[in-house]
Amino acid sequence: MLHHTFIKVRGYHLDGYQHVNNARYLEFLEEARWGYLEQHGDIEHFEQLGLAWVIVNININYRAQATMGQQLRIDTEFSAINTKSSIIHQKIWLEGTETLVADANITFVCLDKKTGRAVVIEGDLKHRLEPRLTNQIDI
Repeated sequence: MLHHTFIKVRGYHLDGYQHVNNARYLEFLEEARWGYLEQHGDIEHFEQLGLAWVIVNININYRAQATMGQQLRIDTEFSAINTKSSIIHQKIWLEGTETLVADANITFVCLDKKTGRAVVIEGDLKHRLEPRLTNQIDI
């Protein structure tokens, strides 16, 4: 399932070159992931199970600049579920255009909060996530 988050570029997002600073894109992507998890009730569900999703890798491609006042649309979706990790794919678009500003693959592991160890994604956990796969990628 694809989730959309909208963010308006503000002056404090900009760097000395007057475009969005590269580190801000990571914050935009994080904001969109939180919205995605909230929409599906995952935050409460995983908290009740004593589980936490932890980022282990981020690959981001910067494709075009964004500047103050522009509206960005961030698309978020699960693209892979593996034995102990999952990948969320995200794209940042300049809203109202076909301009891809950035895209990223974020790899997560699901940790048992008591042991601090990654758990196998199987059973109910896997069944909860599988219906959301919309854009499978090669990993």
